[in-house]
Amino acid sequence: MLSLHKTLEMPSADTALPGRAAPIPTAQTHFVNGHALKGPYPEGLETAIVAMGCFWGVERVFWKVPGVYVTAAGYAAGITPNPTYEEVCTGRTGHTEVVLVVFDPKVVTYEALLKTFWENHDPTQGMRQGNDIGTQYRSGLYVTSDAQAAAAAESKAAYQQALSARGLGTITTEIAPAGPFYFAEDYHQQYLAKNPNGYCGIGGTGVVCPIGLGVEG
Repeated sequence: MLSLHKTLEMPSADTALPGRAAPIPTAQTHFVNGHALKGPYPEGLETAIVAMGCFWGVERVFWKVPGVYVTAAGYAAGITPNPTYEEVCTGRTGHTEVVLVVFDPKVVTYEALLKTFWENHDPTQGMRQGNDIGTQYRSGLYVTSDAQAAAAAESKAAYQQALSARGLGTITTEIAPAGPFYFAEDYHQQYLAKNPNGYCGIGGTGVVCPIGLGVEG
């Protein structure tokens, strides 16, 4: 284990760990459905990248959604190239634990995935999710197009309105362009399918996201 102190502050390019040039090893196929984890994916599919806390529970939420082709646990929105889990946990890579969601937009829309995103974690907690504390547990939407950026921002505003109506706090979710996605180690992939009684640290607020309900944001 690294003898580096964990921090709740994001590192700079000068203070981030150096990482490595080559990707770390991971699984080849999805443990649940057998699809190729890194592709190539069928034509017409799109990708979404979400951060909602510990990626074990997040990935399970999304692989169950009809229209999702494959999911993968990984790291994004940081500085260190090709980080390991131990490095990410120090807080000195800048990454958050994310899930890559490859989906068929003819079956499930990005807006529907956003509804799943908002309702299955608490997006008001800053650098934590429940008892999990650290920069890698922050909430985030990392968008791959202008259309995703617009939809994410609109959904954030709508969900903030719903949370405020219930007396809950301000959303801290970051919305940013998707940078490099680094696949996590083999044992993290589809962890809760391999370990059904394993730890799942995510939980929603109980507030319904008004996407698709005719409620104006």
